[in-house]
Amino acid sequence: MQINQFFVSVIVPVYNGEAFLTEALDSIKRQDYYPLEIILIDDGSTDETTKIAAEFNNDVKYIYQPNSGPPAARNKGLKFANGNVIGFLDVDDLWSENKLELQLPRLAENSSVEIVIGHTQAMQLTEAVEGRRRFEEFSEPWLSLNLGSALFRKTAFDKVGFFDEKLFYSDDMDWFMRARERGISMVIHKDVTHLYRRHERNITNRRDLDNSYTIKMLKKSLDRRREQNNGIAQILPKLDCIANSLKKSNKTNCD
Repeated sequence: MQINQFFVSVIVPVYNGEAFLTEALDSIKRQDYYPLEIILIDDGSTDETTKIAAEFNNDVKYIYQPNSGPPAARNKGLKFANGNVIGFLDVDDLWSENKLELQLPRLAENSSVEIVIGHTQAMQLTEAVEGRRRFEEFSEPWLSLNLGSALFRKTAFDKVGFFDEKLFYSDDMDWFMRARERGISMVIHKDVTHLYRRHERNITNRRDLDNSYTIKMLKKSLDRRREQNNGIAQILPKLDCIANSLKKSNKTNCD
């Protein structure tokens, strides 16, 4: 099984993320995989993001755009990505040290699988010491349709399309919903591949906006399915591993 058949492009959108950027980029570099490119989309930062990115020299492809929001930044990264496998990482999160080791073989062993999704471990901010923030694990790892927990064949974006730039929140969930509607083959596994670091600046702290955009995202999905099925919304196959259920379906597998 040759996983080096894959060229991995990792897209990191950042807006004023100087407190987290170095650790995020280091967590990608620690994968010790080749060929790999890191595409940093600076979404109009006004802090030291540019300076920190420059410290990584040729290890990071730095691209600036006026502030346009996370989905626009991710779409910009997709346009510049050279890899046939795509990964994502929000600047305040981390990849697990063995993410690519865990997920690339699952793509290699089955050419029909286009998305591999691992589990997410939540990390809670406990203190800041000399400018460095410390995070500790809390709660059990869970299945989250989070871009950082997954790897994607680039062909999946040819079929599903880019992120909806009108959804400042929930653009990732919207994309996963569209992928499920199109029957894109996914594999879900229980290993932790993504560390979600909770802190005072998480955009999901705005529950009012988050909930509003989630409702819009679900409404869009219902409307699409009704349109495709004579006014009756098609029921999507259930995602396995939710609530520790390990049942298997014909489109989404869990191991």
